[in-house]
Amino acid sequence: MNSNEVRRQWAERSGAYSPEYYAHYGPDQRSESIHGILDRFVDRDAAVLELGCSSGRHLAHLHEQGFENLHGIDVNEDAFDVMEENYPDLAATGTFYHDTIEDTVGDFADDQFDVVYSVETLQHLHPDVEWVLEDLTRITADLLITVENEGENDDGDSDDNQPDSDDLDVSYVNDDFPLYHRDWNQVFTDLGLLEVEAESGKRDTVRAFRTAQK
Repeated sequence: MNSNEVRRQWAERSGAYSPEYYAHYGPDQRSESIHGILDRFVDRDAAVLELGCSSGRHLAHLHEQGFENLHGIDVNEDAFDVMEENYPDLAATGTFYHDTIEDTVGDFADDQFDVVYSVETLQHLHPDVEWVLEDLTRITADLLITVENEGENDDGDSDDNQPDSDDLDVSYVNDDFPLYHRDWNQVFTDLGLLEVEAESGKRDTVRAFRTAQK
């Protein structure tokens, strides 16, 4: 599966793992993890960008906690209609981009966002577009957070994830879309960030990185 096919699958996603699906379940423990890290490291006026925000359940949780300078990127156009229906205050006050991550972040200025984070989003980034990871460090002024499935590095496996026998760094959800497992500590420390927090869970590893000047 090439990068164009991965993007097409998410742009047209309905049913499981769609914007409606995530809005139905609402904020969860990952929302709490993001909020807890932001509380420790930044102020309420921090500019925050979520990569792959879908219908906005994690951003909505931050909005309820007093964060107002919120931004999100998502490739699925339905995400923003679902957001308006389920999180109208967030939709009215936030800034959102309907596009892919790789076609958006290059337009952002250096250090434009105090915080950049992803929740089970960068794990779908195809190796063809890994160059975007350097751009993520460029636009982050202070704090970058990943909440991603790292495969064997996580404590436990999702029942939906079946290893691909041809490539141990890739698994598939319901034999459908791929997860590209990466060691995010190595990825972002190699790009000059400092890891300040890490916690492995049943499915995901939460990592927080700060920029060198912090």
